[in-house]
Amino acid sequence: MSTTANSSSATVGGKTSQLAVVCHGATDLRVEERGIPVPGDGEAQIKVGVTGLCGSDLHYYSHGANGTFKILSPMVLGHESCGIVTALGPNLPKTVNLKVGDRVAMEVGVYCKTCKFCKIGRYNLCSNMRFASSAKTFPHLDGTLREVMTFPAELLHKLPPTLDLPLAALAEPLSVVLHAFRRAHLTPGARILVLGAGAVGLLACSLASASGASSVIAVDIEQGKLDFAAQMNWATGTYLLPKGPRVSGLDALAAAQTGWEGLKSSDAVQAVEGLAEGFDAVFECTGVESCMQLAVMAAAPGTKVLFVGMGTPNLLLPTGPAMLREVDLIGVFRYANCYPDALALLGSGRLGDVGKMVTQRYPLDRAGEAFEDMRRGRDKDGNTVIKPMVGNLELR
Repeated sequence: MSTTANSSSATVGGKTSQLAVVCHGATDLRVEERGIPVPGDGEAQIKVGVTGLCGSDLHYYSHGANGTFKILSPMVLGHESCGIVTALGPNLPKTVNLKVGDRVAMEVGVYCKTCKFCKIGRYNLCSNMRFASSAKTFPHLDGTLREVMTFPAELLHKLPPTLDLPLAALAEPLSVVLHAFRRAHLTPGARILVLGAGAVGLLACSLASASGASSVIAVDIEQGKLDFAAQMNWATGTYLLPKGPRVSGLDALAAAQTGWEGLKSSDAVQAVEGLAEGFDAVFECTGVESCMQLAVMAAAPGTKVLFVGMGTPNLLLPTGPAMLREVDLIGVFRYANCYPDALALLGSGRLGDVGKMVTQRYPLDRAGEAFEDMRRGRDKDGNTVIKPMVGNLELR
C-alpha cells in the first residue's frame, strides 16, 4: 500500500490530515493521507469509529466492481459505520437534534427527497440516491473507511445509551434484515429457512428467533458459521451445503435441486413434522444463483421468498412452479426507515450477544490484511471470518 498527501482544510484532535482506505481498482487498495473536511450547510463532521466490511466492499476490492457498478475513479470503501460528532455546519435542518460529542450511526444513502419514491417513504428506491462507497453513481460518494468525514446531519442517528459504539456499525446490515422482515409480514410460529450464514444471514436468524419463529434452519457451505449460529441459539437446526463449482443457468438449477433434496432429507428438516414440504418464508442471503433457485424450491405453497443477497445480475429462476404454488418472490434492496429500530434492537439485547459476530478487528493501516482475510474466509490464525471491523479501535 502507498500513501499520497492532500492538503487539509480543518483540524481534529490537533491533526491536520487523516488516513483513508481508497480502492483504485481490482486489488489496488491504498491507505492515503487526505485533508480533514469542514462540514458544509446541513452537515456534521464525524470522527469515525469502526466500519464493518461487507460483501460489496469485497467485490470492489477483488474485482474493481460490484456487479455492473465499476469504479471509475478512486473511491473510499466502507458503509457500515459509526462515530462521534466533532463539529456541526451551518443551516442544520430543524429536525436535527445533535451536538458535538454525540455518538451516532451513519445511514449512508443520500436520497433526493423529491422523486415519487422519496415522497412515499420508499427512498431506498430513489434513482437519484448517492450511496457511500457505491460506484453506481459518478462522481462516487466516498465511504467510511477513514478517520474523519462529513455527512448530512439528518442521516445521523443517535445511539441508545445502552449500545456500545462499535456495535452500532451492525445497524446497517441489521437494517437490511429488518427491511426484509417487514416485507415478509411474518407471524409468530413461522418456520424460517435462511440461506447463507454470513453477517446478514446470522442477523436474520437472530431476528427470526427473537420474533418467535418456531423453526430457524441455517444453511451455508462453511461449517464454522453454522456452528456459530447453533452456539448462539439463533438456529434450531443447520445444514452444511456441499461445496461445488459456481455454475449458472440449467447447471445451477440442477445443483439447486440436488441441494434441496439433501436439505429435505437432513436431520434438521426431518426433525420437524411437515417441514420437508417447505418453509413459511425463505431468506436468501447469498446472491448465488443456485441458492436463489433452491430458495424457490424450499418455499411451501402460499408462502414467500425474500431475495436479500445481491450479486447475480441475470439468472434462471423456477418461476413456473412458483406461480403454480402461489409463492411470492420478493426483492429486498437496502432499507428505508429502519435505522432507529435497528439501533433500538441492538441496544435492547433482544437479539443476543451480536457482538460475537465481530470476529476480527484491524486498524485502518491494516485494511489490506482485513480484505485478504475476508477473501479467504479465514484469518492468519485460521479463525473463521464473519464480520471484520476496520478503523479506530480505541473510540468508544
